[in-house]
Amino acid sequence: MSYTRLIYHIVFRTRESLPTINEQHETELYRYIWGLVRNKGGVLGRINGMPDHIHMLVELPADQNVSDFVRTIKISTNNFCKAHADLFPHFQGWAKKYCALTYGINEREKIVNYIKGQKEHHKKESFPEELERMLQEFHIKYDERYLHAD
Repeated sequence: MSYTRLIYHIVFRTRESLPTINEQHETELYRYIWGLVRNKGGVLGRINGMPDHIHMLVELPADQNVSDFVRTIKISTNNFCKAHADLFPHFQGWAKKYCALTYGINEREKIVNYIKGQKEHHKKESFPEELERMLQEFHIKYDERYLHAD
């Protein structure tokens, strides 16, 4: 038997960072994602976002590859938003890239609170600034051109 606790902070944005996640209906989208996570054997610790991006704290089982997981979430939610065009009339899809950072159990509550405070947080910091800061904190090399691109 294997013993694992894999905690990811996953962030992905809308295509071209357009504000297409209707805030009045984001809860429906978040509930849908919660069901997807559960069906994959994961645990959604927190989800929140802005009209142009989503943050999730998720625990995945060891047999669940993070890139396959994110791909599934993006494809399924793309279909969901298009099927509910009355709720998300301007949604055009997700950007190709995503960010996934790992955390230990002792940092879990800090990340939950960070995700919970997204609306307040983005009054002070733009999404590109936030993403750049996160990448720098984790010493992840990046090309600034792709902070805004698909």
